[in-house]
Amino acid sequence: MFNKVERLISSRNLKPKKKEGFLKVISIFSFLGIMLGVAILIIVMSVMNGFRNDLTNKILGFNPHIIVKPYSADIDESFKSRLKKDYKNLKITESFGGEAVIMKNDLVKGVFVKGIKSKEENFKFIKNNLIDGDFKDFKNGKIILGKQLAINLGVVVGDKINLMSSNFVSTPLGGFPMQENFEIAAVFSSGFFEFDQGVIFLNLKDSLLFFNKTKKDLSLEIKLDNPLKADFYKKKIEKINENYYVYSWADLNKSFFGALKLERNIMFIILTLIIIVAAFNIISGLTILIKNKTKEIAIFKTLGLSNKSITKSFFLTGFTIGCLASIAGVILGVIFSFYVEDIRFFISSTFNFDIFPEDIYFLDELPSEINPISILIIFLFSIFITALASFFPAKAVSKMDTIKALKYE
Repeated sequence: MFNKVERLISSRNLKPKKKEGFLKVISIFSFLGIMLGVAILIIVMSVMNGFRNDLTNKILGFNPHIIVKPYSADIDESFKSRLKKDYKNLKITESFGGEAVIMKNDLVKGVFVKGIKSKEENFKFIKNNLIDGDFKDFKNGKIILGKQLAINLGVVVGDKINLMSSNFVSTPLGGFPMQENFEIAAVFSSGFFEFDQGVIFLNLKDSLLFFNKTKKDLSLEIKLDNPLKADFYKKKIEKINENYYVYSWADLNKSFFGALKLERNIMFIILTLIIIVAAFNIISGLTILIKNKTKEIAIFKTLGLSNKSITKSFFLTGFTIGCLASIAGVILGVIFSFYVEDIRFFISSTFNFDIFPEDIYFLDELPSEINPISILIIFLFSIFITALASFFPAKAVSKMDTIKALKYE
């Protein structure tokens, strides 16, 4: 593609003379600008991908993929049998949830109480994330709560807490909220800050008694082998009985994941401007270089070197800077993305500044996922911008008048 003469001219252009020091500065800034632009873009995209995927995994592991709630009719046994018969790959279980208030050590905390069956395989996510206690001890009269909630309340496994229901009990003195004491059987850590501080689990039987409900009020929770097919199965289930309220995990988190996607796209657009701005340095550098090399270009033309070859040699100069900078940016971005949590921890501990607050970003560590396709797209985009920035100044060489150039030089 490039012959030996074109490569020789390009290599000489990449080594400016001492009197062309300003040109060297422009070349360095062009290289650093593109390198940092590519690296930052890869780092941000990796963190955004990791943030989205980590949240998705936590939500899918903690929550059911499809929920069926009684609406205008109770969920009967025939409906359950129909589901199990038509869709044998579905994992179906019963649950009930409601809001309550925990009171312990003069502290009051609102929580979401979820009643589950202690032997259900659908809740293995909780079993796998226990940090204290044993799931086998999860029986009537006991609860499981999150690590953050346990820290806030100052409790450990074996302690008892008072739980106050949102339902009222009628007494001769009037209505009073139902209260019960429960012993802590285990503590879990999902890694999802919102769950760890605001959700507790009761045995299914206890939850019905606590909220003064019956089996007719139970909901069905469905787990799928492929959570991405939740909407497909949701439509199928709705057709079986339209008297039930059916919704998927995607319905519950549609606005949240929509906002994440929008933020990711906006960040990509904004950060690509760094690469584009850096590419303007290549245009400036090549323009100045061509101006300084006017006499040499005229001599090359006089010696018989074609306009095309000269154009290609100057194009190769700018393209080499951009290509090497893009490669360096990819390497820097991948390394930084791989160790982003270690770097975050170092900065936070050194400067005593939390750059990733758990209560704002929901997760207890900074996630990162290196996506080869995203990296390839960023690299190709950088190469494309660099090629454009190198082509237009180099193209001006073909319009140069050899006689005038030699006359005035």
